[in-house]
Amino acid sequence: MTQTETLETIRYTTDVIVTTTDGHVLLIQRGWDPHKGMWALPGGHVDAGETSRNAAVRELAEEAGVYATPDELVQVGTFDQPDRDPRGRYVTVAYHLTVIPGTPVEAGDDATRAQWWPLTDLPPLAFDHADILNAATA
Repeated sequence: MTQTETLETIRYTTDVIVTTTDGHVLLIQRGWDPHKGMWALPGGHVDAGETSRNAAVRELAEEAGVYATPDELVQVGTFDQPDRDPRGRYVTVAYHLTVIPGTPVEAGDDATRAQWWPLTDLPPLAFDHADILNAATA
């Protein structure tokens, strides 16, 4: 490494796209900065010793009260644009889960609200979550 190069701290996260069979997506309203008050996909940091898939299951339960097993999640992809998060470099692995209409949701953890939104009428989304959602539903 040269003197002009610096080490970059990279944080590992996961996001979950939950859609219903009738065309709705689960979004949470963020209770913390960055993007406090904006709508986002459920997700968060991968803990030490945890896989991204297991973190996705945990975060989905903590933030939205939706319970799934790891094998129910389908990996959508990895999102690692350097500027995707204003806090620094975050790399996320996104997963998709399909549920039946009427699946109950309840905000928890750092979410102030959890709500089903029609895929055809979404609010502005935090981070690059619109891109992640598009990748999952394309």
